Amino acid sequence: MALLTLARPQLLRTLRPRAYGLGSRSLYGRATEFLQNHDPDLSESQRMVRQEIAKICSDFPDNYWAKVDETHQFPTELYEALASQGWLGICLPQRYGGSELGISEAAVMMQTIAESGGGMTGASSIHMNIFGLEPVAKFGTDEQKERWLTPLIAGRHRACFGVTEPNTGLDTLQLQATARRSGTGYVLSGQKIWISTAQRADKILILVRTTPRDRVKKPSQGLSLFYTDLQVPQVQITEIPKMGRAAVDTNSLFFDDWHVPEVDRVGQEDEGFRMILHGMNAERILIGAEALGLGFAALRRAALYANERQVFGRPIGQNQGIQHPLADSWMKLEAARMMIYQAARLYDQGYTDGEYANAGKYLAAEAAFEACERAILAHGGMGYAKEYHVERYLREVFIPRIAPVSREMILNYVGERVLGLPRSY
Repeated sequence: MALLTLARPQLLRTLRPRAYGLGSRSLYGRATEFLQNHDPDLSESQRMVRQEIAKICSDFPDNYWAKVDETHQFPTELYEALASQGWLGICLPQRYGGSELGISEAAVMMQTIAESGGGMTGASSIHMNIFGLEPVAKFGTDEQKERWLTPLIAGRHRACFGVTEPNTGLDTLQLQATARRSGTGYVLSGQKIWISTAQRADKILILVRTTPRDRVKKPSQGLSLFYTDLQVPQVQITEIPKMGRAAVDTNSLFFDDWHVPEVDRVGQEDEGFRMILHGMNAERILIGAEALGLGFAALRRAALYANERQVFGRPIGQNQGIQHPLADSWMKLEAARMMIYQAARLYDQGYTDGEYANAGKYLAAEAAFEACERAILAHGGMGYAKEYHVERYLREVFIPRIAPVSREMILNYVGERVLGLPRSY
């Protein structure tokens, strides 16, 4: 059973109400200690990841995450702690400093970070490193892997991911950013939007069109993938003010006359879309795991508060109007967790269809949103106060409902690919 979830009655006895406070490190530490040996559904490697990441996260309590959110300060300390112990390369080859574990272990890692109180802020600070360079690991040359993966895993390089554009949204095949041949490389022009960590990233994995659509047989052809330097004068990076996760920047990019050498192209020209698909199911699984962690964090705080808060001479958690919604949320989160972990196992076994990854992401995001909402309601008026952190959780939990693919597009996918219904869009 997952660390820090409300899996057993003993957990609430371990987390005494007095430990509930602003970013209480003791709350997290006690939960970590109690559940280190209570993960019967995890593999040995998953359990090891859970325990080691929990130890690192115990140094970053809720008040740390509240501070970086308020000051818009990137969580450099967590990033560096994870990098120093090799966790940024959890799925990447050992030859370049990675651990060469699977998405199954990475999902546990990302859930644990979010569940510690870091939420989407903590997870997003390393999210791209975990799945983003899967296309490089699979399709890059040995020289590219050495040049790119080694510094990324060591934390010397930070990467971001550039696919979405202002005028195309989820319709990736309609991308308008272009790359044209010029001498020994390419010249890129266009725009990208919703690019996380671009303010700080050294590198970007970017998908652009190298052959116009009217010159290819299928719209999925003619797109090429590059991994190249981002902080150049030809790229204008503008941060987008947003609702939550303020510590991790989100940006729009405008670029023109951006010269990129041919050696920075990943794989064959015009085959980029096929390569980018390799990481899409992985990202859905990971963001679903992050949503789970946030949902469990909110549920934990709600249960602790309901156990402590006295109204009319009794704890409010004794009232079924409080107790039943929280119990319902635990069941929904656990059900979604099982779907996410099943999707991760299938991915690691080479399964390439997307129904489990999409369904897991959908269920996790919905269950987490409901858990965060209920956590605020269980706190009553205090749920609206920053002191109790659950308002921050709710602001952040919108992210997995929207990105990297909307709820409606997942329903479209399942309707068409699983149920055999006519395409609806």
